[in-house]
Amino acid sequence: QKLFCKHPQVPVRIGLHIGDVILNDNHVFGDGVNLASRIESLSVAGAVLMSDKVKDEIVNHPEFKTTSMGVYQLKNVDRHVEVFALDDDGIVKPDINTLEGKAGLIKPLIKKNATVQKSAALSFRNSIAVLPFHNMSNDPEQDYFSDGVAEEILNSLSSLKQLKVAGRASSFQFRGSQRNLRDIADKLGVGTVLEGSVRRQANKIRVTVQLINITDGFQMWSERYDREMNDIFAVQDEIALSVTEKLKVTLFESERKKIRKVNTQNTEAYELYLKGRFYVNRRGGSILKGIKFFQLAVDIDPDYALAYTGLADAHLLAASYGLIYPKDAGRRAKEAADTAISLNPALCEPYSSLAFYYACIEWKWDLAEQLFQKSFEINPSYAQAHYWYALDFLTWAMGEYEKAEKHAKIAVELEPLSAVCYGMLGPVLHAQGKFEETIVACRKGIDLDPYAFLCNMYEGLANTFLKRYDRAVEIFEKFFTLSNKHPFVAGALCIAYCLMNERSKAQAIYDDLVERSRTVYITYTMIGLSAAHLGLLDEALLYLEKGREAREPIILSTRCEHWVPENLKSDERFKAFLKGFNFPK
Repeated sequence: QKLFCKHPQVPVRIGLHIGDVILNDNHVFGDGVNLASRIESLSVAGAVLMSDKVKDEIVNHPEFKTTSMGVYQLKNVDRHVEVFALDDDGIVKPDINTLEGKAGLIKPLIKKNATVQKSAALSFRNSIAVLPFHNMSNDPEQDYFSDGVAEEILNSLSSLKQLKVAGRASSFQFRGSQRNLRDIADKLGVGTVLEGSVRRQANKIRVTVQLINITDGFQMWSERYDREMNDIFAVQDEIALSVTEKLKVTLFESERKKIRKVNTQNTEAYELYLKGRFYVNRRGGSILKGIKFFQLAVDIDPDYALAYTGLADAHLLAASYGLIYPKDAGRRAKEAADTAISLNPALCEPYSSLAFYYACIEWKWDLAEQLFQKSFEINPSYAQAHYWYALDFLTWAMGEYEKAEKHAKIAVELEPLSAVCYGMLGPVLHAQGKFEETIVACRKGIDLDPYAFLCNMYEGLANTFLKRYDRAVEIFEKFFTLSNKHPFVAGALCIAYCLMNERSKAQAIYDDLVERSRTVYITYTMIGLSAAHLGLLDEALLYLEKGREAREPIILSTRCEHWVPENLKSDERFKAFLKGFNFPK
């Protein structure tokens, strides 16, 4: 094709497929020929297109670079076919939009208006979801262990550049025995699924796994491992390596080392780490329980980088949700993240944690930006880094709303079934005054998890500022009870009552916040905002100053959020207060 593209140019389209053919009297026909012909007719002059089957066969030849052109239903072909273009300087790489509507020969399964990768995901073979493993131990208390084994395998596979791995939060939505794998794969945009089970008795473990090709439903590989508990790390490595082999993923030596790297040799520390992850993933008050387990893990094994990473994240989450005094939590998070990086600089998570720390606790904007970019460089598919960057840094600190929305939506694309990701997209939209879009995003999160904290919170706030007060109060009053009078919800309900001229109800909530703050830590920012809406500006500024001194992450929202009332915005003392953050102009 390179020669044909040179002068004098010979316009030739090339389509490639591998399959059975029938020869009869010098005629060649059969399904293989038909499919190659359909792909050739889809092409343009000067290009080389190939089927996913050809792509699989050349995956170990890095000199052949390819680009996905999407997934198609070709005429007289039973299965969906992903088509790839050879990507070389000497030949034509067709525009994906030129491949549609070829005289009825093909029909794209998905309108390709966003990214090629997304449209191709339905049958992309080098893509996988690792589902939560079944706990077969007849002890619900062992759920953390079966979840943890699956999550460790998922994390190992996520480090591979050639493999698309569905995020943990989305994959782990699918629990229980009744699972429709094709439906799961469609929702997660993957072509293969790894599922398994774990049975544990004393020091004995049995791990059973199977890898399913969603296209045809066939089992690509299965294995059973009967081992001692001390061998759990080797089992996880073997499973991850077997998956890459079956998916024909070429591993560089550095990637192979990543998979085989043992983060700890201490099984007790490992179990404590898994318990920490299990509880932090449940959010709410469980985060504090997660902190305890992470701390126990690093106490037993001071060289356990992943446990330090978990400890850093847990402290920052606790600070964000107002569960502990943020300034103290931030200091502990920084210490843990610094230690994690010193032990294993190849991890992306601690750089994201440090970036959050410097943005929300130290207000060192340039350093926060550098650390977020470092995290993205190591792993661009780490959803938490994207939504922290989007909300806490780009929205609240920088005021770069368009860029913030882009990163928040990247997080949703990476974790399409994560209520947390929708919960972080909500406030990014809300700060821009996109209240209807905020409600849509939050409702998607609530559909996934009816108790999703931020989704309920910002659905209520969006209704508040759309002046749908009855709906807002309905949401807040319900969640006020469910959240055990969480100060974020209490403050939001107080604001809604103020805007409805229900002053006595608002005053009662404010008084309760103040009274509780005398004996336990209550987020000062929310007390200050409640006071401002009640017209108590002296008290409002006093509590906002306390919030700044406490380094509350949510205090940054006062720069741009709609819950700051006009009487406070126009006060010269508040303007001076904002200048103290040294926000970029």
